Amino acid sequence: MKRRHFLQFASSTLTTLGLSQLDIMLQGDKYTQALAQNTGRKLALLVGINAYTNGMNPLNGCVNDVLLQKHLLIHRFGFNPKDIKILTDEQATRQNILTAFEEHLINQAKPGDAVVFHFSGHGSQVVDPDKDSPDGLNSTLVPIDSGYNVSGGVVQDIMGHTLFLLMYALKTDNVTVVLDSCHSGGAKRGNFVVRSRDGGKKFQALPQEFAYQKQWLKRLNLSQQEFIKLRRQGVAKGVVIASAKRDQYAADAPFDDFHAGAFTYLFTQYLWQQTANQPVTRILLDVNRSTNILSRNSGVFQEPELEINKKNPNPAIYFTPFKTTYAEAVVTQVTGDKVELWLGGIDMRALEAFRKDSAFSVVDANGKEMGLVKLESRQGLMGQGKFVSASRGNSVLKPGTLLQERVRGIPGNLNLKIGLDDSFDGNSTSQAKQALQGISRINPLPLRQQEVHYIFGRMTEARYRQLQKLKVTNLPTIGSLGLFLSSFDRIVPNSFGAANEAVPNAVQRLQPNFKSLLAARIVKQMIGNNNTSQLKVKASLNLADSKKLIGETLPTRGIIKQTGGSTSNPTKPISIKEGELPKLPIGTQITFEVENQESVPIYVSILVIDAAGEMGIIFPNDWSVADDAALLLAKDKRVVPGNNDGFKLTVGKPFGITEALIIASTSPLRNSLKALKEIAKNKGKDRGPLAPSNDEFLNLTDKLLGDFDDDTRGGINVEGVQLTAGVRGADTKKIAAMTIAFEVVGS
Repeated sequence: MKRRHFLQFASSTLTTLGLSQLDIMLQGDKYTQALAQNTGRKLALLVGINAYTNGMNPLNGCVNDVLLQKHLLIHRFGFNPKDIKILTDEQATRQNILTAFEEHLINQAKPGDAVVFHFSGHGSQVVDPDKDSPDGLNSTLVPIDSGYNVSGGVVQDIMGHTLFLLMYALKTDNVTVVLDSCHSGGAKRGNFVVRSRDGGKKFQALPQEFAYQKQWLKRLNLSQQEFIKLRRQGVAKGVVIASAKRDQYAADAPFDDFHAGAFTYLFTQYLWQQTANQPVTRILLDVNRSTNILSRNSGVFQEPELEINKKNPNPAIYFTPFKTTYAEAVVTQVTGDKVELWLGGIDMRALEAFRKDSAFSVVDANGKEMGLVKLESRQGLMGQGKFVSASRGNSVLKPGTLLQERVRGIPGNLNLKIGLDDSFDGNSTSQAKQALQGISRINPLPLRQQEVHYIFGRMTEARYRQLQKLKVTNLPTIGSLGLFLSSFDRIVPNSFGAANEAVPNAVQRLQPNFKSLLAARIVKQMIGNNNTSQLKVKASLNLADSKKLIGETLPTRGIIKQTGGSTSNPTKPISIKEGELPKLPIGTQITFEVENQESVPIYVSILVIDAAGEMGIIFPNDWSVADDAALLLAKDKRVVPGNNDGFKLTVGKPFGITEALIIASTSPLRNSLKALKEIAKNKGKDRGPLAPSNDEFLNLTDKLLGDFDDDTRGGINVEGVQLTAGVRGADTKKIAAMTIAFEVVGS
């Protein structure tokens, strides 16, 4: 494919595992049976702090983290709302947190009960007199009244040692602690705020903190030496999930029109989508793969860590099975036909497709469709909708009713959000803003106020050194202008010019890049519906010579609908290190295989997009035939490239995360195919992959959305849902857009 190789973009969680989803489903059936005995009470304490003052960076997403956890625990895991205590902002003082832990969790929990403690806010470090770690520091949780002084001294933090004792005091072993904070030093990284307050050897814990620990040691009949020995052996009880490693930062991140912890959102959204119960170890490995992709596509470098007490090395997440089916949304309030929705199950990258005109299926406890709800507006993760259709007289919605995506309402005016480097002087910022505003569908924005897709900025000496530490290759010249990912810790290949280039000239030069990046965003983020599609189709990526499986993807809901959750054992993948994507060296030859398990023909396309946003069309690839070039017959398979296709697929640069998008539709994608044939004609090609130009790529994505819309409108109009002008619909019953990911590495 020469310069058009493979792609880099953030995918939905379940499409990037590099292992068999069918295998996960089979294992989950057995695991669910083992969990059925859990009937204990469920208690949760959720703490989120945004309103830090006194020299500590305020945060924006911690209260939303609490809401994400609250709705997940209630509607997916069966927690009683009365058993969930929430502390936010001014409520979350040191004393209030400790008191709530004692009164709500320790005093109430009985053996066999499930307990959850979640903290979102700043973390820090203070001197540890016992020196458990080589650096002599103990990690802390920073309450709203920490009493921080930049020069050091005593702070009112809650030490990790204290949290250990509180967990140890619980009468149940079924304890889950989730910490979305870090200890790497307070900072701002591109478009993100780091959830860490400065700490270190200049800071000491409050004397009352040590006195409080001694009180608990006496109550628990533990000596100081026994206390030290226990905590050095591991966590006190149950499970501790940390959002980042000790030397990494946890991001407080903007998503469309709201903020949340990057980890908490990804973690809870993943759990909304799970089709089968899995051990917490399996779940964290899968979430880790997703954070790896998020890291490489935004620069938010954080890898969740998991510690488990040895008494139960393989527990379920939250020590309880799912109580309901998977979902994208849940009804929180009903007034007549008006419905209030919580949308915590929607993929963070597709949120912009859920502002209005999207439709959700109303499902019962067994996943049976009972009607439709049309989304009329959304603010953050709270939506307002209307109940517009019902089947067999089921017309009453209740709070707690689950909703699954049926139609995605994709806006016709999607744009690319470009953050402006905050190290620019006033004149450079003004020039950049004016030049970017002159380009259609480009929206220049200041940093850390809302989501941006890329940052237009200058390669400074400090950034150059940081990128070198991160082992980023092919770095541009210091002083050059180009595009960074949203944390400044990655660059868009081929986007930087010569040193000291004028800002208006750089924006003019980057216009083709903007078009391709916008087109790639539309294809990747707005169309991808692997988690929610109901089509029965599978796709795999294999080594060409040995035919070993690299990764596979399938719409799990379509497969479950067909098989009832049971299937034959799938092919095992090649060796993949746990928690990572498959790594393929440059020069590796690969093939795709697509299998249509539907009883009707489907139409298939395979696209790839490289790190610079440029696309290649792998299939269809025979431009000499009629409109059935993309046709795959019922119950049929197709290997691409096949023996008669006349080309091979070889992995090439750029390095980094690579994904392929496999699109399947029950109706011909006529406008898209027509556009592809025209591109092939202009390039003088009868067969083989196509590499559209940036303008062709953007036009093709619009044609593709138009095809989806044509296929969607007729069906939903019959069911009482109508899409307004300017919104294109994508029906989960008719369309599947799936991704397979791997990492390109050096040979």
